[in-house]
Amino acid sequence: MIWTLVALAAAPFVGSFIGLLTLRLPAGRPWIASRSACDGCGRRLGPPDLVPIASFLVLRGRCRTCRAPIPPRYPMLEAGCLAIAAWSALAQSGPLVLATAALGWGLLTAAVIDAENLWLPDVVTLPLGVAGWAVTVGLGVAPPFEPLIGAAVGYGVLALVGLSYKALRGRQGLGGGDPFLLGAIGAWVGWQSLPTVLLWSCGVGLAAAAAIGLIRRRIDTTQPLPFGTFLAVGGWLTWLLGPLPGLS
Repeated sequence: MIWTLVALAAAPFVGSFIGLLTLRLPAGRPWIASRSACDGCGRRLGPPDLVPIASFLVLRGRCRTCRAPIPPRYPMLEAGCLAIAAWSALAQSGPLVLATAALGWGLLTAAVIDAENLWLPDVVTLPLGVAGWAVTVGLGVAPPFEPLIGAAVGYGVLALVGLSYKALRGRQGLGGGDPFLLGAIGAWVGWQSLPTVLLWSCGVGLAAAAAIGLIRRRIDTTQPLPFGTFLAVGGWLTWLLGPLPGLS
């Protein structure tokens, strides 16, 4: 139970940090060792302002000083991280509970940044891959070289697809961060499970494109989609459910 309690206790605070990171990182603002402050009045936030979820509810979503609205992304991401921790506890046991939650939090960070900015920063994808090697090897899930092979195959497959598309169409078809994200996922799930990751990702991507088409009442084939967001979903489902039959 200790691993479950740690994951559940840490989840809202991780979600708060993800909310800050996903805003500041794309904007080029400092996020390491930087104090949280109200974007409206600039007041540094104290402990009563930073209790995940509870502070937002008590303050009714507004700064206690200037009454500027607090971005709802914070409680949403805090609740999302809590849900990821609970899902991890239901799906795993022992240290894998916290490891699975950490994977989910990392994938959530990548998914949000890519969905909002069509960008996957190396500072998110590369540590996620290193963590995949450390977790799978450290917990005896995989031998030492298997995560490295998974990372190399994951990166290589999408890098080759991107180069081929550019050679055939004369324009970029994949973001430069997508191969790094699939490589990071490969370090977690292994190269044998990468076809399942891609199948889930493409399925989610097609569903998202169809939903957007229905809302806009037309299909725009030139509209870029955040494939990294779909990869994050595919990686999460593959880690939890394993490879689909016939794809490993």
